[in-house]
Amino acid sequence: MLRKIRVTLAALCFVLLTLLFLDFTGTLHTYLGWLARIQFVPAILALNLGVILGVILLTLLLGRVYCSVVCPLGVFQDSVSWLAARRRPNRFSYSPARHDLRYGALAIFVALFVMAALTLASLIEPYSAYGRIAASLLSPIYLWANNLLAYAAQRVNSYAFYSVDVVMKGAQTFVVALVTFVGISVLAWRHGRSWCNTICPVGTLLGALARFSLLKPRLDKDKCIHCGLCARRCKASCIDSERGHIDASRCVACMNCVGNCPKGAIRYGLHKSPSLASTSTSTSKPTQTPTQPSTQTPTDGEAKQTRAQRQNECDSETNGLTRRAFLSSVASLVALESTALAEESSVDGGLAPIVPKAAPNRETPIVPPGALGAAHLSRHCTGCQLCVSTCPNQILKPSTRSDAWMQPEVSYENGYCRPECTRCSSVCPTGAIQPVTVVEKASLQIGQAVWSSERCLVNTKGIRCGVCARHCPTGAIQMMAREADNSDSLKLPSVDPERCIGCGACENLCPARPMSAIYVEGRDRHREI
Repeated sequence: MLRKIRVTLAALCFVLLTLLFLDFTGTLHTYLGWLARIQFVPAILALNLGVILGVILLTLLLGRVYCSVVCPLGVFQDSVSWLAARRRPNRFSYSPARHDLRYGALAIFVALFVMAALTLASLIEPYSAYGRIAASLLSPIYLWANNLLAYAAQRVNSYAFYSVDVVMKGAQTFVVALVTFVGISVLAWRHGRSWCNTICPVGTLLGALARFSLLKPRLDKDKCIHCGLCARRCKASCIDSERGHIDASRCVACMNCVGNCPKGAIRYGLHKSPSLASTSTSTSKPTQTPTQPSTQTPTDGEAKQTRAQRQNECDSETNGLTRRAFLSSVASLVALESTALAEESSVDGGLAPIVPKAAPNRETPIVPPGALGAAHLSRHCTGCQLCVSTCPNQILKPSTRSDAWMQPEVSYENGYCRPECTRCSSVCPTGAIQPVTVVEKASLQIGQAVWSSERCLVNTKGIRCGVCARHCPTGAIQMMAREADNSDSLKLPSVDPERCIGCGACENLCPARPMSAIYVEGRDRHREI
């Protein structure tokens, strides 16, 4: 029963947290955003003392339940390990703890954390590592499936779904996510929770606390027959059945051993009295050896029965796997449909192709509203990509700069930062992007528009334009006569720096190609105007 409860809660947290990275409507963040905020490292960066103390107390009470239920990367490893167990059950064995690797990785993580090199530290931070996997690898598949449903719904005059653009946000981040996915999947397939107990800094820190946990799996030596079944089921490889010892610092409280011991020698509970344990051990050991041959046959039978029950449980989930296989089989159809839609949108309604807009070389990068500035963002952001995946305007992308690698950066090729949208500031779990209201955002200057006379169509084509002035939401751009003494002359844009907020509407909507004639330079520190 304990294992079923743990699996149910873990699956629920894992699916809902994954949906936060896939949901492009922003609806789920209103109700489920707290799942990202209860992650341990984001809570530390956000100085969320309630979550920090809650995780510590939970570990001291129940062991590393956080790692087996709340942590998305831990549950992901369990899922891979479960698939491997269907092919080769009971494949684990006890292995000594690698304290040199564990505490060495923790020391490196803390050093990078103190030096504010969070982008490097986040490579082994569990929440951010899984966030990049979900945002870079799973999100495109999810969006393609949505576009396929939207295409099918439109054919029957239904608009329950709407199509969205599938854009590659960052090649470097994609490679990092792919390497992380493959590496952790291989480790979980072969060795279960080896990543958690050798590399993960959160697992090492909570493991040190789990040594003193009140409730933990405990081995009763007077009942143990040293069959080794518990060790073969332990994905943390922390049960030494020969010596009757369980390494609590590596145990993730998965309960696999508790429900599968044929003699009930492992229980999850309080510490047993040392006097009773030593007495029962001394009286039972001499009589245990001659009875082992007579109990060997029933033990094998019970073990086979246990494996049969596990197989039945696995068969009950076959339908879910079949549905996922179906979605995978239609991925190629989604890709074809996305290609067709892209071809339809590549012309302006006639036969003239639309030249893609290129990003300018900004001297100062633009960071999202609420980030306060590049320095604050760099000190708090772990590059989890939650804000990037949920931006409805597709203007956030992972930075490729060395000092802000994989952290969000604003670029206006695909859209602009609409004044009524504050979604990125509402989903950030680390406090890197502070919450802002719509009213506050309307007066928050994140950059300033700069006009280039060499690229403006008024000068290069000799035509009347004024698109930037018509779409500026703050009225910061005014059209001024090119010839002051001629009222009929062409007009050029003039930017008022005290009214421009750097939203990028002018840059995105400027008809000049491939570079806009007016673009936004970021501000090192945001200010109110």
